[in-house]
Amino acid sequence: MRNSRTWLALVLAASMTAGLAGSAVMVSAAESVAEDAVVATADGSTPLVAGYSPFNSKFSPFFAETAYDQDVSTMTQLGLLASDRTGAIIYKGIEGETINYNGTDYTYYGPADLTLTENEDGTVYYDFKLRDDLVFSDGEPLTVDDVIFTMYALCDPTYDGSSTLFSQPIEGLSEYRTGMDTLYNLLLAAGEENTDFSNWTEEEQTAFWADFNQAAEKFAQSIVDYCVANGYNEEGAAVAECAANWGYELDAEATAKDFFDAMADNYDSVTAMVDAEKADVAFTDCFENYSNYTKGVETGESAPNISGIQKINDYEMRVVATQVDATLIYQLSLNIAPLHYYGDKALFDYDNNSFGFPKGDLSSVRAKTTEPLGAGPYKFIGFENGVVNFEANENYFQGEPKTKYLNFREVQDADKISGVSTGTLDVTDPSFHNDAVAAIQQTNGGELTGDVITTNTVDNLGYGYIGINAKRVAVNGEPASDASKNLRRAFATIYSVYRDVAIDSYYGERASVINYPISNTSWAAPQATDDDYQIAFSVNADGEPIYTSDMSADDKYAAAKEAALGFFAAAGYTVEDGKVTAAPEGAKLEYEVQIPADGGGDHPSFMILTLAKEALAELGINLIVTDLTNSSDLWTGLEANQVDMWCAAWGATVDPDMYQIYYSDVANDGKEPGGSNYMYSIADEELDEMIMDARTELDQEYRKSMYKACLDTIIDWACEVPVYQRQNAIIFSTERVNMDTVTPDITTFYNWYAEIQNMEMNK
Repeated sequence: MRNSRTWLALVLAASMTAGLAGSAVMVSAAESVAEDAVVATADGSTPLVAGYSPFNSKFSPFFAETAYDQDVSTMTQLGLLASDRTGAIIYKGIEGETINYNGTDYTYYGPADLTLTENEDGTVYYDFKLRDDLVFSDGEPLTVDDVIFTMYALCDPTYDGSSTLFSQPIEGLSEYRTGMDTLYNLLLAAGEENTDFSNWTEEEQTAFWADFNQAAEKFAQSIVDYCVANGYNEEGAAVAECAANWGYELDAEATAKDFFDAMADNYDSVTAMVDAEKADVAFTDCFENYSNYTKGVETGESAPNISGIQKINDYEMRVVATQVDATLIYQLSLNIAPLHYYGDKALFDYDNNSFGFPKGDLSSVRAKTTEPLGAGPYKFIGFENGVVNFEANENYFQGEPKTKYLNFREVQDADKISGVSTGTLDVTDPSFHNDAVAAIQQTNGGELTGDVITTNTVDNLGYGYIGINAKRVAVNGEPASDASKNLRRAFATIYSVYRDVAIDSYYGERASVINYPISNTSWAAPQATDDDYQIAFSVNADGEPIYTSDMSADDKYAAAKEAALGFFAAAGYTVEDGKVTAAPEGAKLEYEVQIPADGGGDHPSFMILTLAKEALAELGINLIVTDLTNSSDLWTGLEANQVDMWCAAWGATVDPDMYQIYYSDVANDGKEPGGSNYMYSIADEELDEMIMDARTELDQEYRKSMYKACLDTIIDWACEVPVYQRQNAIIFSTERVNMDTVTPDITTFYNWYAEIQNMEMNK
């Protein structure tokens, strides 16, 4: 549950508009690009240079973490299943599927065909047939053995990358993963004073804890350094000063290890803490010898294989799921890693339960983390001086890329636009804020697309919202009661009426107001043309419309205040002469809303809160708006259940599964809540049932209807006010890139490099 904190912080950071200054870094990077370009273009060809935020060098299809590292990996890899511009899976990749998008027919190809069969006993067969002419970039043939090797690596008991294939309902998977854990986890659980050395030696334990303690200092120091680097503290600030900005009060003389221990004391486990609290350095990366502790240790019996991963022949295989799970197909869209490179062909013997590496030992896979190899459009050449160099893969199944050399170059966000205009970058993705728009228009003589820069915009895979905690904003301690919902609806009604003016002021045409808590990029998002589409929080306590089509903005503001007063009255508040004068038991006349706007109001929803504070004051309610300089304070407060209301943004995925955010498991007393529902504290058994029902159906129309019902229920709880859907921008050099060859109809799910094999540079 706590793992969501850092992810939320990253999502929120991505939604903010402040760029990072870094012209000095840009000059250095530009020089390195020029040097590399001389080597890469010895044949006279012009490379395509893409500007990226800094890489972490984890370019592995197994262990890439950041989006930037994943893009490097993607250039070198071939996914088992292709998808179209809406994110839908292509089932007939070998012959290709033609699908219309935006009035144009596009044909999509992939390395495999998939046949999906639902059986009467509830199991599901995923039958794959590979093309028989696929090869990796080094010329080695690609077969089902490579796919099976990849699946076993991702499902190994010691795997600790970002894939969650191991959590899917594949037949025999749990039986295969039991009876083994990593030495790291076992040593951590045993503790520093352990005296049982049946699974490791005393020397190993001593070495581990020495490494652990120095890693703890490095990890805490990385947070201190992060606070200084991002302006939360001055250079040379004491650990305690930085810890205070991270939500921890320490003695003035506290050390980095003291800081680590204080954070650890706030969590159920060290693992949960380091996942939630990390700034920009992973805890395991702080170890000097982490690889010594990644191997598996047998702790009991387990199955010798995963019975649901079945080889039929060199080009056909079957995956058996024990039940329908709509999210499994996306997990099976994995990159096919070469067995001969990441594993050992001599150790692959399917019939004798050997799958390319010793079970519990992914050392061969980890050893290649920084140097990817696959069957993708480009071959990885090297990463040096902030530049990733690629060369076209002549064996790519859709044809050798027309641009022979490709460079991914590190650059600060503030320098991305100037990089394209001055010629050091050909394509990049700047933060699309007002200053960025002005800079592009100035470069192009007033237009977003012109002779120098071509701008392509797509909706961001996520959305901004205002959250309300059901337990903290409730009447009589009953979050699910009508009175409590009416209390939250009062606030939601006021917030929602100011969305249009605030988002237009902050984003202009680069964002739109949304009315359901789901990204507009999703196929499950309700559309304004739907018969039952409704503006969020637009009816009063009697269920009547608050607004009419002929109302001015001021009329709407007045109507919203009147409706909010009605909701307060329905919640049990005393209302006299148009104002609230007393609160019912458990409720208050004063509530706080937190917004991480850098202490200066730099946030899309800040104007909403400013106007809402004034409106609520007129109604007798004091809304305290707390502008946080450090977003981590918000996540700390949310995890401690100390935040009434807050502003943030959600990231989304291709599949609209809602388990992670809204599932409560109320039928089991909420003992296994969804990943982030602790923030909202929604406890609705009917909502839980609908979420799980939608997961266990494959028919998209049925799932869409179920998700619409879920969204209506979430709105009914009034725990989340949907605010905005913003846009992202991809910019190209009109002068250097042949725009006629760029991927047409770029979407959220079909990136600029989706058809990179066709891209050409202008001569």
